This record gives sequence, C-alpha cells and structure tokens, in this order.
Amino acid sequence: MLDINFLLDLAIILISTKVLGLLTKKIQMPQVVGALIAGLILGPTILNVVHETAFIDKMAELGVIGLMFIAGLETDVKEMKKCGKSSFVIALLGVLIPLGGGFLVAIAFSDTPLSAMSQIELLKNIFIGVILTATSVSITVETLREMGKLKTPTGTAILGAAVIDDIIGIILFTIILGFADPSIGVMSILIRILLFFVFAIIIAIVFNYVFKHLSDKYVQKRRVPIYGMVFCLMLSYVSEKFFGITDITGAYLAGIIISNVNQSDYILGKFEVLSYMLLSPIFFASIGIKTHITGISSNLLIFTTLLLLVAILSKIIGCGLGAKLTGFTNENSLKIGIGMISRGEVALIVAGKGAVAGLMSKVFFVPVVIVVIVTTLLTPMLLKLVYKRDTISNIEKYSS
Repeated sequence: MLDINFLLDLAIILISTKVLGLLTKKIQMPQVVGALIAGLILGPTILNVVHETAFIDKMAELGVIGLMFIAGLETDVKEMKKCGKSSFVIALLGVLIPLGGGFLVAIAFSDTPLSAMSQIELLKNIFIGVILTATSVSITVETLREMGKLKTPTGTAILGAAVIDDIIGIILFTIILGFADPSIGVMSILIRILLFFVFAIIIAIVFNYVFKHLSDKYVQKRRVPIYGMVFCLMLSYVSEKFFGITDITGAYLAGIIISNVNQSDYILGKFEVLSYMLLSPIFFASIGIKTHITGISSNLLIFTTLLLLVAILSKIIGCGLGAKLTGFTNENSLKIGIGMISRGEVALIVAGKGAVAGLMSKVFFVPVVIVVIVTTLLTPMLLKLVYKRDTISNIEKYSS
C-alpha cells in the first residue's frame, strides 16, 4: 500500500516549484530553472525533506511522456518542410559534433583506457555525448518572439533544425539502449527502428482519418483531449513493449501525428493544463531530488567545466557550420548556432532515462543539471546580443 506521506511530498513539490519558478521568471530566467533548484533544495543536497520514491518516479515518468507529447503537438510540420534541406544539415552537424565532443570529454576522464573498455563502459561514454546532442528550442522561440524575429529565415531554420535534431537524438538514444542489452544484435535494433517508423506511418494515416471524424463530430468536446491522451499513452506503451524503443519516442510521434488535425490546439491547451499543474513540476523536481551535489571532487568540477564548454561551443560550431554550408551568411550562421545552445528539459529527459537503463551514474547528474541551467540562461542573453547588432547596423545604415 502507498504510504500516505506521498500527499505531503506532492504538496511540497508543487508549491516549491511554483514559488521558485515565479522568482526565476521575475529575474528574466525560465521557470524550469526554478523547478530544478526546488528539487535540489528539497532533496538530499540541502534540506533532505523529499526523497526519491516509487510514486515520484512513476509520476516523473508520466511527466516525461507529457512533455514529449506537448513537444510533438507544438511541432509545425509545414514550417519544418519549408527549410527541410538546410534544417537537416544544421541538425545533423548539430548532433554529430556535440556527440563527438561529449564522448571525448568522457573518455578523457575515464579510469579505463579506450582500448581496454568493455562494451558497456564504451556505451556509457558515448551516452554523455548523446545527452549533449539534445536541443530545447522553447527558450529560443520565446526570445525570438519577444524580439519579433521568430518568422525570419534564421528563426525558421532554428525551429526546423531543433525538431530534426531531437528526432536524430532520440534515434541515437534508442540505438544506445539497444546496444546496452547484450542479447540484442545490431541488425535487430535497426530493423526494430525501421518497423516502428513504418508502424507509426500506418497509425498516422488511420488516426488522421478516425480523429478527423471524431473532431468534426465533437467539436471542442472534453472527450476529444481524452482521446488524444489515450493515443499518446498507447503509442508510448506499444513503442517500448513491442519495438523496444523508448516510450518518449512514441509520445513524441503521437504529438506530431495529432498536430496535423483540426483540434490539435484544443488538445494542446487542455493537456498543457495537466502538465503545468501536476506532471511537469514533479518531473523537474525529481531531477533535483535525484542529484547529489555534496562532496564534489576537483576532478568532477573540471569535468563539469569542460562538459559545459563543449556543450556551448559544439552547438555554435556544428549548427553554425551547417548553416554556412547551406547558404547562410557568417552572421546568420552564428545566430543559428547560438539559438541551438539551450539543452533544457530534453537533456534532462535523456539523462533520466539513461540513468534508469544503467547508462549513467547518478554522480553525473550534477554536470548535466549545471549544463542545462547555464545553457538555458546563456542562450537568450547571447541571442539578444547578436540580434542587437542587427538593429545597430540598420540604424547606422539608414542614418548614413
């Protein structure tokens, strides 16, 4: 039977994440930073009043699924198609360079030489790179919207690349998880991924037909978001149960499929309420609760610093180079690279799932959380700086 203390834990988590989220918002920082800090304060690092429990773990898992479902619902497939080639090149280089950079940092601090590593040790080092491939574009989108730059060529390229970036990252994550299971072969992993995407295409066609009928018949009825949520949960279950692909992939694809129907905005609005009020705060707080910052060694501090530098520079170089190769100017390539720096909730989701699968030690949550917080704070500041140069240049141009 579930201990009654879960009610008190839940109340403490919700009020603390909200209060600290509002405080961080007041000083021009994303509320997710406040939620992370709340978890750190409540957990073993500082107050030790809320502990990791089966209830929190399961609710956090629902929070992850909800966040990925929302990310899929917010995906503008038509916008992504407009800048398909350039976005793909930007995303591809924006995945490969951080992947390599993170792997090299992990190797440099490993106790075992590369030549003597077992398969699982090698996968753990690769996984650090996989975490760095993630991009959380929500902070960038909000910043560009405030500046009126969201619909510019650079804004569109960033949006498209971020979506493709996450899809490639999730596929990489799935492959790494598959390799971590010694009973599964490489070809088997690739076949399962291929079969899953074929299955997703068939489901998308069927779902669009059925859901169009339901949404036309029951316009803005409360049952419509329930159908959407059921679809999300079922696809999450099927992806992991029958294809061995992580449930967040199924949730993300469910969101993308539903984003094409007329009632997608209505479903998104209703689901956001559930996520905002309950699921997301528990997930972000759970990351902080799992993080042990006490007794950080000088070696771990150096590792964290290098990982942060690689996280920032690899996206600027990788995505910037991809933009340059597809015809963007040096200045616009820099803007695109900076716009892809933020890791946000996506990196936390991948890190959390990897820890459960045994691909990452809990001690590495500290560097990951620091990378997420710093890149989340740095991205809007750097974006405002590079776009401000545009404004100054235009003023000088028209005044001369």
